Amino acid sequence: MAATTSGGGGGSCPAAGTGSGGGGGSSNGGSMEVDSAAGPAVMASGVTGSVSVALHPLVILNISDHWIRMRSQEGRPVQVIGALIGRQEGRNIEVMNSFELLSHTVEENVVIDKEYYYTKEEQSSLQGSGVPWLVHDRWAPDQSDIHVHKQVCEIIESPLFLKLNPMTKHTDLPVSVFESVIDIINGEATMLFAELTYTLATEEAERIGVDHVARMTATGSGENSTVAEHLIAQHSAIKMLHSRVKLILEYVKASEAGEVPFNHEILREAYALCHCLPVLSTDKFKTDFYDR
Repeated sequence: MAATTSGGGGGSCPAAGTGSGGGGGSSNGGSMEVDSAAGPAVMASGVTGSVSVALHPLVILNISDHWIRMRSQEGRPVQVIGALIGRQEGRNIEVMNSFELLSHTVEENVVIDKEYYYTKEEQSSLQGSGVPWLVHDRWAPDQSDIHVHKQVCEIIESPLFLKLNPMTKHTDLPVSVFESVIDIINGEATMLFAELTYTLATEEAERIGVDHVARMTATGSGENSTVAEHLIAQHSAIKMLHSRVKLILEYVKASEAGEVPFNHEILREAYALCHCLPVLSTDKFKTDFYDR
């Protein structure tokens, strides 16, 4: 899947499927070496990345979820595209979230629905910070990725390109991040990709979510995560409390109806239990409940 983040100043910025690298989009002087293994004039070698990227796991989960849903709907693996949401401070880019984009194919080339992107950007609290991404089973970038990246460059200045391969069998994360550079090849200005290194940045909520997903899907054995086990224990306790309260209520109703004899000791205990519970209609309870 491809994605990019805008390389603008220090504000928030979205990420998209393709685009020039933040601050490093121009040629580095003389002719640059081109790695032809990934296709003609697509990958540039000997180029040092101009930015450092911190990638949150939520982005990878969102992208994977999007691809799986589309594969289920289409009945076959498909290429999907979306936008990343992040922010940039100097040469440091943090990619925190993502959203899906609409696209269609024209003569085997992906065309981004820019109007849909602008609509999503207006709805986002991070104005001007989203850019598209792409997913397919071709690991190395090719000319089709360059085509998408050029469209992103028309939306956002200096975006990055993130690509995820959902079909790989490697144990490492199947994610690569690129920036674009311009070099003169055969007398023409040509856009190339230069790969960037990235690190994972996690927050507590993300670590809990990733732990749950990893435990539930890694082995396929249905093992419960720590979070699931905690919630199951709480559910069991609440279920037992509900059954006991329901039993007491049924006894009181039966006593009032004369179906069972009065037992004053049981009724006193039920009365005392009721007074141990808070009165939910008080102003103090409402204040404490809604303020926490």
